[in-house]
Amino acid sequence: MTQDAPTATARSRLTARGAQTRDRIISTAAELMRVRGVGGTTLDDVVLTSGVSKSQLYRHFPDKPALVRAVVEFVGERTIGGERERLGKVKSLAGLKRWRDGLIAFNALEQGRYGCPLGSLANEVSDHDVVAREQLQGLFAAWSELFEGVLRRLQQNGTIRADADVVRLATGFVAAVQGGYLLAQTARDVAPMASAVDMALEHLRLLADADPGTATRRNS
Repeated sequence: MTQDAPTATARSRLTARGAQTRDRIISTAAELMRVRGVGGTTLDDVVLTSGVSKSQLYRHFPDKPALVRAVVEFVGERTIGGERERLGKVKSLAGLKRWRDGLIAFNALEQGRYGCPLGSLANEVSDHDVVAREQLQGLFAAWSELFEGVLRRLQQNGTIRADADVVRLATGFVAAVQGGYLLAQTARDVAPMASAVDMALEHLRLLADADPGTATRRNS
């Protein structure tokens, strides 16, 4: 881990009250940045909304970049943790379709307004905060690995061809999801996102159809 990145060890040194204050600051900042963006959220906004004092905020975060990095870690753990739970159960194309339906339905709750939690952060911080960019790179890599796990299970049960390049396919899935989030955010409509993810799913179906021996097994 990069030296300036937030660590669980640093948090463990806090008192219970200090940890609660820190967590409240981060969760408040994360919600403000989700709605207003990183650039549109000031430390004064975080102080006012969280109900902490400036001295409390600066005790935990000496500047805005430090807070942004903590938000990246917080949002990353929440996002990847949720995807790990959902994708970890997928063992068939039907299961992957149910994952897709859940993803689209959740993003439809706000008409795709705020985009991907990780993608939105990456768009704002990658060009001027190396530490945050590296954090986000690791989170996207973890997301891609979850897709790789799904695809390897589909290979093992004969749903897709054994020679399919699961690393490239997983990268394609992440790209489809991220591109879909962006299109939905722009259109205020999840239909473009659904189309992007459906194209990735259709490619998997073509891989299954390319091997006649898998046709009766892929939807079990």
